[in-house]
Amino acid sequence: MHILFLTDNFPPEVNAPASRTFEHTREWVLAGHRVTVITCAPNFPKGRVFDGYKNKLWQSEVIDGIRVIRVWTYITANEGFYRRTLDYVSFGIASSIAALGVRGVDVIVGTSPQFFTALAACCTGFLKRRPWVFELRDIWPESIKAVGAIKPGALLSMTENVEMFLYRRATRIIAVTHSFKRALTQRGIPADKIDVVTNGADLTQFAPRPKPIELTTRLGLQGRFIVGYVGTHGLAHGLDTLLDAGEILARTPDAADIHILLLGDGAQKKALISRAETMALKNVTFLDTVPKHEVSNYWALLDASIIHLKRDPLFTTVIPSKLFECMAMGLPVLHGVEGESADIVRREAVGETFEPQNAMELAHALLRLKQNPDLLASYRHNARAAAPRYDRRHLAGAMLHALDKTARTRAGADLPAHRAPAPSEPI
Repeated sequence: MHILFLTDNFPPEVNAPASRTFEHTREWVLAGHRVTVITCAPNFPKGRVFDGYKNKLWQSEVIDGIRVIRVWTYITANEGFYRRTLDYVSFGIASSIAALGVRGVDVIVGTSPQFFTALAACCTGFLKRRPWVFELRDIWPESIKAVGAIKPGALLSMTENVEMFLYRRATRIIAVTHSFKRALTQRGIPADKIDVVTNGADLTQFAPRPKPIELTTRLGLQGRFIVGYVGTHGLAHGLDTLLDAGEILARTPDAADIHILLLGDGAQKKALISRAETMALKNVTFLDTVPKHEVSNYWALLDASIIHLKRDPLFTTVIPSKLFECMAMGLPVLHGVEGESADIVRREAVGETFEPQNAMELAHALLRLKQNPDLLASYRHNARAAAPRYDRRHLAGAMLHALDKTARTRAGADLPAHRAPAPSEPI
């Protein structure tokens, strides 16, 4: 089977969409399938093309057996609704054109969060007369409305109409959460055309390891109880809450050795750094994004991880992928996200939940973990035990099964079924 995958994030970018797509497509190649990925020059989140790449009309490379075609796009930093939308539109157009030159395709995948990539997949499927799959990683444009980037009105109504058109036209939808599936079925999309393949972790890359002494020393954090946020510093993440918690801890005598790290980049990072400086926080450190292969070293630096999103009904439907990386690292989680992901934290007993944007609750939870080493150890043990249930290899097999079924039943009944392992049980 030849899978054509359209995505505007791919390694060497290190965000969750890039990791999910790469780890899935790598497994599909290992299972004996052809995979072509159409993406753009790596530039997320700063809007600067990575060293070794150029923003050209067309360039090609092979990464772990995956054919990767990179197309020209309008590049901007991950901030500003209209400029980001222009970025998305340019990729949708460029990827549609590039896809026409990819021959022998059996099934096409377009991934969200923004729907212009899915729209490109829809157009490509129509022109090539092949089935196409909408990989739903975010309910967009609802998510940008939730952070105030777009207001109710004609523009929002138009984008919601396009969104529903794509759901209806997709041969199959693969959602990353069960909440997304429920939301779509409530809007009239048939449940039998929606599969759920959650996020997970690459257990070959993320695994428990000793705290890196050299890195701890270099950051001047010897003897500290280190907690950290690793990921995008965006509007949706509400990271001001971590700064407020840091201020509370700075005034708490028993919390003098708790230190908060924030690793990553995004639209809000400059404002967060400025605010931390104004607050004169000595127990908060900001670190720049590191290559993917170095991320696990920073996870290992932590005694506990913080996962946080703003308090909004929409975010009760998402499952931050970093939760699974924390499990794989045996890292206790302080989880400030309500809904399906909080249910996982409680069910697997891998950490504690707190109310989103409640700095006092977060500060108390941090102090409680620091003062209870037995509790911390139990969370570490449970995280390690839970991780295999979210192994990216099994999840890639589940998605491959759905793609294979789609290709054979809709446009290629003569194709043999793939020989990949059977998908894992639903999570």
